[in-house]
Amino acid sequence: QAQLLESGGGLGEAGGPLRLSCAASAHFITYGMAWFRQAPGKERELVAALSWSGGDRYYTDSVKGRFTVSRDNAKRTMYLRLNNLKPEDTAVYYCADSSMTNTATRSSSCYDHWGQGTQVTVSS
Repeated sequence: QAQLLESGGGLGEAGGPLRLSCAASAHFITYGMAWFRQAPGKERELVAALSWSGGDRYYTDSVKGRFTVSRDNAKRTMYLRLNNLKPEDTAVYYCADSSMTNTATRSSSCYDHWGQGTQVTVSS
């Protein structure tokens, strides 16, 4: 059935860029989407969210000004551009989609489709 696949993770240098992608499988209708991340021993947190149109975006304060979220609905793909990487950005990054809303919601409970995650490790 519906599936989200993250890619683009890996080892990055502090201050450098990285780009993550989240591709939805065929027959998958995406509405609001978001990127979450979870560091070892910590709870999953919202990184960025965007509406179906891509016009409305939300960023958590720690990444605001450094990360950019976007989407291409024709390709059924969402992206996250990570600039000025910091060691604290190290985490597993998850792609999520909501079948309930097309807005850039911050509530994790609104996201009912999740990818398996991609590891991002930033060296100091």
